Amino acid sequence: MADRDYYDILGVGRGVGEEDIRRAFRKKAMEFHPDRNKSPDAEEKFKEINEAYQVLSDSGKRSRYDQFGKAGVGAGSGAGQPFDGFDVFGGVGDIFDSFFGNGSGRRRQAQRGSDLQHRVILSFEESVFGAEREVELTRVEDCGACSGAGNEPGTPLDTCSTCKGNGQVRRAQRSVFGQFTQVTTCSSCQGRGTIIKTACSNCRGGGKERKSRKIEVAIPAGVESGMQVRLTGEGDAGSEGGETGNLYVYIDVQEHQYFDRDGSDLTYVLPVNIAEAALGAQKIIPTLDGKEEELKLPPGTQPGTEFRIKGKGVPHLHSSRRGDLRVTVDVRVPGSLDDRQQELLQELAQSFAESNGNSRNGGSSNGDEEDKGIFEKIFNKKG
Repeated sequence: MADRDYYDILGVGRGVGEEDIRRAFRKKAMEFHPDRNKSPDAEEKFKEINEAYQVLSDSGKRSRYDQFGKAGVGAGSGAGQPFDGFDVFGGVGDIFDSFFGNGSGRRRQAQRGSDLQHRVILSFEESVFGAEREVELTRVEDCGACSGAGNEPGTPLDTCSTCKGNGQVRRAQRSVFGQFTQVTTCSSCQGRGTIIKTACSNCRGGGKERKSRKIEVAIPAGVESGMQVRLTGEGDAGSEGGETGNLYVYIDVQEHQYFDRDGSDLTYVLPVNIAEAALGAQKIIPTLDGKEEELKLPPGTQPGTEFRIKGKGVPHLHSSRRGDLRVTVDVRVPGSLDDRQQELLQELAQSFAESNGNSRNGGSSNGDEEDKGIFEKIFNKKG
């Protein structure tokens, strides 16, 4: 047996898929199972078939076998000892679960409680500086009367007579492969191992109840829309001793009248008229801190020019550092002018034309002074 190739034992080629290996094994196993085949060598061949299947049905073992042969998977270690899946007394083991379904039952296992979600709406300022919010929710908790046991306080829990407290029952069945044992969850106690004789009057034996709770949520500074705050253990209670789920608070942030946000920076659009852009100006800039900042625009400031006011932006999450306030200049052209303003602008345009001509001919700077005076008259910078 030790020299035979596993693929030859199952009668398949090396490139076949898992389903082909499964079908080949099933066919060979039915042919040489000792309960059906009374040949003297049937038991040995059945062991051989099982050993081949144990290797080729496992992708990791199969890969090592293809590369190193039997040395890579233990060199026929199953040949001289009883192997998994066969009982010399005629039973069929776990190897046939893949054909008939895994019938192993288990006691009820601990299950984690469900996570809960809640959404809160914050003002722009709250998102920047943080906030405390109270959220109200309804969640599943252990019954306050029976502490989750399900029985009326003071009454006993009886051991299940069907499974004798194991939570499982075993049933012997016969198939073409012989007799095998199937383990299933006890239907009398649903795997608990105990029977509630007198159900809790509060939860009716379920061990759980729904309760409304108010929970304080600390929202850190610097959050944005779409972020979430996790409160560990504030979700639904688990069952059979499982841990409690979490509460996730999702954040929505309202828009601000003046500011937008770009990461940790705040952005602000500063409207100025063409005289202020051309001549320069002192402008007052609002901040979220409530303290106004003074910004000096130099003469000749162009549309779209950006200025930074350091440390007046959004705090970095879980940090004392703050971003900047970025101020973008928006030069506004007046939509309508009175007669005098039109006259002055026409005069200014003429002055520009003359200044350009003089500059090409080496003229003086008197024209610039005149232009400045006209600007100031148009926009009432001087009375």
